[in-house]
Amino acid sequence: MHRGIILPSNRRGGPLEAREYVKVPKERIAVIIGKDGCVKKRLEQETKTKITVDSNEGTVTIETTEETEDPLSIWRARDIVIAMARGFSPERAFRLLDEEQMLEVIDLTKIVGDSRNTLTRIKGRIIGEEGKSRRIIEETCGAAISVYGHTVSIIGDSDQLQCAKKAIMMLIEGARHSTVYRAIQRMARAIKMKRIIPTT
Repeated sequence: MHRGIILPSNRRGGPLEAREYVKVPKERIAVIIGKDGCVKKRLEQETKTKITVDSNEGTVTIETTEETEDPLSIWRARDIVIAMARGFSPERAFRLLDEEQMLEVIDLTKIVGDSRNTLTRIKGRIIGEEGKSRRIIEETCGAAISVYGHTVSIIGDSDQLQCAKKAIMMLIEGARHSTVYRAIQRMARAIKMKRIIPTT
């Protein structure tokens, strides 16, 4: 969960100040901070924002600073924090520094309900034996996927997101894995052709 507010600037003619709050599972706090604070420091440096982590409450506050140049930096930093909170490693979450990369979080409970057995079964289908299904989807679509708690999260550009989400939704709906793999292979070929020969 997250929420954001815009504050009036104290600098005449200056940009608006923004602040975002992200609720983070407490077991993911250490990942966001990193060893000796290295992940938090890198995120602050890359986005020129200020990150404050409350380990007791499980909240992360992201604020613009006087050095913030890109007005979208605070939302980019927010999405990176959310990605790490939803199970991505810092290395994979930092893909979101690329402005073409986006994050989508799918809440499985909104699709299949909150039955523990059902959620376990669906997550098992998406991950596959020894991670095979997730690995094939990632390699075929070029996206990164994290299955954590009751969510499935995807990082990729618009085409990669569409491809990976198609696979995930088909698996949720009960399609055979072989059918899913063929479907996304066709999508991946179409995406490749589109990028080689862009439409006008």
